[in-house]
Amino acid sequence: MGFKDLVVVLALTSIVFTLLPKGIANSEGDALYAFRQSLSDPDKVLQSWDPNLVCPCTWFHVTCNQDNRVTRLDLGNSNLSGHLVPELGKLEHLQYLELYKNSIQGSIPAELGNLKSLISLDLYNNNISGKIPPSLGKLKSLVFLRVNDNQLTGPIPRELTSISSLKVLDVSNNNLCGTIPTTGSFEHFPLNNFENNPRLEGPELQGLASYETNCS
Repeated sequence: MGFKDLVVVLALTSIVFTLLPKGIANSEGDALYAFRQSLSDPDKVLQSWDPNLVCPCTWFHVTCNQDNRVTRLDLGNSNLSGHLVPELGKLEHLQYLELYKNSIQGSIPAELGNLKSLISLDLYNNNISGKIPPSLGKLKSLVFLRVNDNQLTGPIPRELTSISSLKVLDVSNNNLCGTIPTTGSFEHFPLNNFENNPRLEGPELQGLASYETNCS
């Protein structure tokens, strides 16, 4: 980066700093930096995430809307390890959370259910464990939910069946149990999006198959 380019970047940062309400910027920046602190980043893809900059919109892999609110986090296939943090649930304008193909461990925070604007949640091909939080059923704008190829356990939350916007769901290659829901948006998901869950019993037959079958 040349001197003139640096001057332009600094000028734009100054403008954003001036226009953005400080409380909003600090809240979203703090949430993202808490996530940064939980991660190992050997390739330094998060090097620009400077907590001293009030506006996270200047950070690489972060996209904001015209009101300088964070709408996208694009960190797929970035060689990251670590875990998700509850603070991510504070990004109330977030539409895309793309964290696929990393080595993220731990559980999915229930606070992600607070992301009311979320359209895409892509956590596939990680090492995430624990249960799928029922709170994700509150994501009424969600279209894509891909958590396949992890180590998730427990049942598929029935709360997910109430998300009418959900078009793509993939939970294959986990350790889920119970039965596959067949109501709501689940009527249209192909069975191969549930495969390779040894304790998942198949589509539930209303009135005949117990939801809690072989599942704890």
